[in-house]
Amino acid sequence: MQEFYNQTYYDRYGNPIEDSYLTLLWSLSVSMFPLGGFFGSLMVAPLVNKLGRKGTLLFNNIFSIVPAVLMGASEAAKSYEIIIAALSRREYVQACPPMWFPCTWVRSPQRTCGAIGIVPQLFITIGILVAQIFGIRSMLGNTRGWTLMLALTGIPAVIELVLLPFFPESPRYMLIQKGDEEKARKALQRLRGWEDVDSEMEEMRLEEQSEKAEGRLSVLNLCSFPSLRWQLISITVMNMGQQLSGVNAIYYYADRIYGSAGVKESDVQYVTVGTGSVNVFMTIAAVFIVEASGRKLLLLIGFGICGAACVVLTIALTLQGDAEWMPYLSIACVIVYIIGHAIGPSPIPYVVTTEMFRQSSRPAAFMVAGSVHWLSNFTVGLVFPFMEVTSMSTGRHGLLSAGKG
Repeated sequence: MQEFYNQTYYDRYGNPIEDSYLTLLWSLSVSMFPLGGFFGSLMVAPLVNKLGRKGTLLFNNIFSIVPAVLMGASEAAKSYEIIIAALSRREYVQACPPMWFPCTWVRSPQRTCGAIGIVPQLFITIGILVAQIFGIRSMLGNTRGWTLMLALTGIPAVIELVLLPFFPESPRYMLIQKGDEEKARKALQRLRGWEDVDSEMEEMRLEEQSEKAEGRLSVLNLCSFPSLRWQLISITVMNMGQQLSGVNAIYYYADRIYGSAGVKESDVQYVTVGTGSVNVFMTIAAVFIVEASGRKLLLLIGFGICGAACVVLTIALTLQGDAEWMPYLSIACVIVYIIGHAIGPSPIPYVVTTEMFRQSSRPAAFMVAGSVHWLSNFTVGLVFPFMEVTSMSTGRHGLLSAGKG
């Protein structure tokens, strides 16, 4: 993509693009994705309340399919602006968190709600791994295939657009927000696979009565409620920590990080795929241990591993020229970092946000959590390229300073 940016600029103006401007364009390309997510997170509450869970997901697909087509046509149009704009639009409404739905589409048993809440994060890691595999140079990660790879991101949205209408709407949404008990019962019976759902219906009726007594909370009301203050602070800190810990800097710039660690250019792509595989495996592990270990312990262990890995990695990069085995230590540190992030900081914030708030305050809570999440992601994506350039001019020891969190 950077070669495309450079060539497009040269074709337009007759001069090679300046390094600083190329860095700016690339950081914008990376950071527009989460910036669009930030604006999309502001629409979570109005959309899910107006369109329902299923309707919101269906609506989201527009913002995947159209940008995918635009990105696929960007090379023919000779416009890198299309890519930057499409990336922001693609995430504009996709920020409505799928992590919300497992425990709110229909009430999951309490003993498995945490595990089910991590499953969407598992599929996200699988998606990342698939993208890394397609990004191998012998597949689509080359000058001829990169636009096709961008366009392929619309295929899952098309599949969902075709199949999702055949799925039932959220029973809780139909009962609590639409007041349609018959449709709620039928949807619940279809999801459960049995006829006797009276106890769950009664549980949802009690929640409906409680919500009517409390009223639906806006973001402003949520922020002003003393009884919810610590919950709000907790989800804010967790979502900031999840992103500012530097995980997306590793994913956005994994090839550069491994190259700086001494990996041969021809082997970097395979190391990146290996890292993605580790991420998937550890997220699977998190699904099975979250209920037994608890949310707090996994967060503490995860962030502790990430912090220790970043410290050792910084030392390894500083001393890289002093020993032949230092590059291998650097790679090991990145893998250990991914392991730490996958078992706690990556999946747990979504689960905790769902569990900390009741139905009446949950939409506003997800607006706050989503805004913090995407703004932090945007900050990392925008700032890290310039930190990398600065660190390269002063020495490699600052390469992953964005990851110390």
